Amino acid sequence: MFGRKKIAVVVPAHNEARLIAQAVEQIPKFVDLIIVVDDASEDGTLAALDAETARPEIVAVRHEVNQGVGAAIVTGYKKAVLFGAQIVVVMAGDAQMDPDDLPFLLDPVIKKECDYAKGDRLSWPGAFRAMPFTRYVGNHVLSKLTRLTSGFEDIRDSQCGYTAVTADLLSRIDLDSLYARYGFPNDMLAKVHAAQGRVSNVTVRPIYGQEVSGISFHTAFFSVPRVLFNSFVWRIRTERQTARRLAAAQMDIAPLNPIDG
Repeated sequence: MFGRKKIAVVVPAHNEARLIAQAVEQIPKFVDLIIVVDDASEDGTLAALDAETARPEIVAVRHEVNQGVGAAIVTGYKKAVLFGAQIVVVMAGDAQMDPDDLPFLLDPVIKKECDYAKGDRLSWPGAFRAMPFTRYVGNHVLSKLTRLTSGFEDIRDSQCGYTAVTADLLSRIDLDSLYARYGFPNDMLAKVHAAQGRVSNVTVRPIYGQEVSGISFHTAFFSVPRVLFNSFVWRIRTERQTARRLAAAQMDIAPLNPIDG
């Protein structure tokens, strides 16, 4: 436990046999549950994990058909809530997330300053040198677009997957409606806004090394912008419908004007 809260970490993984054991072993010991979701890997990801890791708090889940990183995260979210986790963190299976940053990510959630803490690599001192140039520039562009479409005007690193969310907020989101692939972080923010969730940016260290990115040029500049547009349209429509329902409910409960005379 951390801050008297039961903490679960979801580890989405696809073909991460080289790094999955390292990613899991570095997760802090205060974490109560580690859910590794193997999204139909073809390189023996779970076998590598079993061979090199003996942490008793690990639960492994496998998708028999590749569904995408977003779908893997959703599977982990559902499992974490089922096990009674109060806060659910996402740490990727490629060891790109610094475990030393986890307490800082959890802190604003535990203090009830937000419902969803979002890692921010772009504000890390020296991020320009630490991140590949194309990723650095691309993340800035997509973050700016996400500020326009999500409703959160202060999001600094929309593409960072290092996050912590309350089980309560997850219960207010239709998890099955979330985009299943690399546009997941952008769609998640729109869904969080529609659910009236609060978001905090938390500066985290960018780590790049042996991992192989699955994000292609087409995904970054065509697929994700399409997700942004669709999530924007969905959010505006949903929030307007919610506002109309609230207005109608207020009219129904408004006291009748007394009749003079």
